[in-house]
Amino acid sequence: MVDRSLLNKEQRWQLAHYLADTRLPEINKNLDEIRPSATLYSHFGKRAIDIVVSSCALAVTLPINLVLAAVTFFDVGSPIFFVQERIGIDGKHFTMIKFRNMTNETNEEGELLPASERVTKWGSFARKTSLDELLNFWSVLKGDMSVIGPRPLPEEYLYRYNKRHRGRLSVRPGLECPPRQRLGHILTWNEQFENDVWYAENISFRTDALMLFNLVRFAFDRKMANARANVKEKGTFMGYDEDGIAINLEEVPQEIIDALFEDDSRQ
Repeated sequence: MVDRSLLNKEQRWQLAHYLADTRLPEINKNLDEIRPSATLYSHFGKRAIDIVVSSCALAVTLPINLVLAAVTFFDVGSPIFFVQERIGIDGKHFTMIKFRNMTNETNEEGELLPASERVTKWGSFARKTSLDELLNFWSVLKGDMSVIGPRPLPEEYLYRYNKRHRGRLSVRPGLECPPRQRLGHILTWNEQFENDVWYAENISFRTDALMLFNLVRFAFDRKMANARANVKEKGTFMGYDEDGIAINLEEVPQEIIDALFEDDSRQ
């Protein structure tokens, strides 16, 4: 039996592509593409609010960011910024910058250790309080992101979305797209994607106001903050099960992993 925790990055990609190639065609047959909101607010009003809010936020948080830069340097060293290409609206790439909250420790093969093993104590606190994401207001000001919207995810996930969940890319990604009600657990991938799709179809000033209220409320909710900081529980989005539910690596059937990699493990 292949130990899934020992799969390297290349093998995880191979597994995800296998799931996409074998399952998405059938899953997509039963799905309709979403109809994103197309109103004056979604086209113009939302962007105007983003510019005003991000400009004010960057000015107000400048002293905080200077302190965070110093703390990050003494916590994880140089560089202090985490820079990564993410997928934005319509699948376009943009560069996202955050303060680092993880070390760069690697395994024997030179690959980075899982995020849960690299997050520092300070990094865990920064995640709980969202301090590590204050720099994202710069991406909002530039127009790559919005204050409220689906969280931008890595490029590797793009090939794995089903037709419905790809609809989350029809709007600008945001700092957060909080759930509409309080949850005591971190959102599963399926819950997150469904919440994102609902938002894309229901953008309005009222929706954004409600989301912003929940964003602030959940930030000070201990259970929600702890769930947000737990990077291990959610795992890596790999694809879908046979019922079309988004799954992580731990939820991929063992027989599929064995069929793909058992010969490799014997070498």
